[in-house]
Amino acid sequence: MKIVDIICSAGRTGFYFDDQRAIKGGAGHDGVFYIGNPVTEGFKAVRQAGESISVMLVLENGMIAQGDCAAVQYSGAGGRDPLFLAEDFIPLIEGPIKEQIVGKEADNFRKLAAEMEAIEIDGKRLHTAIRYGLSQALLDAVAKATGRLMCEVVADEYGCTVSEKPIPIFTQSGDDRYSNSDKMIIKEAQVLPHALINNVDEKLGRKGEKLADYIAWLRARILTFRHDADYLPVLHIDCYGTIGQIFGNNNYTAMADYLAKLEQIAKPFHLRIEGPMDCDCDRATQLEALAGLTAELDRRGINVELVADEWCNTLEDIKLFADHKAGHMVQIKTPDLGGINNTIEAVLYCKEKGIGAYQGGTCNETDRSCHVCVHCAMATQPDQILAKPGMGVDEGFMLTYNEMQRIIAIRKARANK
Repeated sequence: MKIVDIICSAGRTGFYFDDQRAIKGGAGHDGVFYIGNPVTEGFKAVRQAGESISVMLVLENGMIAQGDCAAVQYSGAGGRDPLFLAEDFIPLIEGPIKEQIVGKEADNFRKLAAEMEAIEIDGKRLHTAIRYGLSQALLDAVAKATGRLMCEVVADEYGCTVSEKPIPIFTQSGDDRYSNSDKMIIKEAQVLPHALINNVDEKLGRKGEKLADYIAWLRARILTFRHDADYLPVLHIDCYGTIGQIFGNNNYTAMADYLAKLEQIAKPFHLRIEGPMDCDCDRATQLEALAGLTAELDRRGINVELVADEWCNTLEDIKLFADHKAGHMVQIKTPDLGGINNTIEAVLYCKEKGIGAYQGGTCNETDRSCHVCVHCAMATQPDQILAKPGMGVDEGFMLTYNEMQRIIAIRKARANK
């Protein structure tokens, strides 16, 4: 069944674009706003509304397949593509990109995704956000044209098996790390709370004391209010490089000492630390630093998992970090990889290498990109999947959880016929 047209609409995402460099440089808060001037190219303010583009592929029979182009909250940081604004890119999709997509048969997702990834305009690859949304629509088109669920298309084409149970969901709190953690405990999220530890003075503490106090509070909160003694969520804290800021990015001994203290504070809950350091200079420096700290923790038997994030943006990056054991787990930040075919391959590669696979993304996505990502996760079975979009907990958790339950129910009903 052929693709006969492309329709685009501008949209909003579930969060904002934030200038990470300005925030790390000390931009202050005033309510939801950040105070100060942006420093990353393209930003008009330190925080501005997130934007998306819905790409709708019209099939010969009139059915419409859909995907949403979206970029991460911290666009333009850590080697990522620049800020993604709908008015800049809709003409590109409805012009030269449409010319290369319309007329293709919606019969094989891997083939279509590879052709899409190869498209160049003026000698440049398509923005990661465009590849992200267009690949979602292509997967949906193949599913609709062949009468399968999107997860079944992925499983059939990549040689994996659709999960019969939900993937553990990781919820993120944003700056409201206290009341939002309560929501996570009520919902019994399996991984929580992210916590957004992106400022030394406000959130980590010059000796790490503020994060230690927060973990102690979170531990007590779970033990006090959980409904079931078997509820033992993983505590996953994103530190945005702040631990390296106070101890030194290459001071593995001092960072390991600190993480060992956090491990004890968190017990009986397992602790994951994402982004302990952020080497702004380049990927090689970041990889070396994270691999060094990972080795130090393993050598000393400190049971804290490190999660790679910054400078680990593409499929190539993820393979490199996994090969060098730079972290115990890799965040596969879905929009950064471009086509979701790369997300699929990244999860499968991490599993093959024995590295934890966290199919993540960003709060700055949409309901549609969330649903498509759920299908990819149910087929490839990563260790955890991010609840998205937004930072309100309830909405992202609902979208992620409910889509997994639909998949399970539909496949079970089919199997029982």
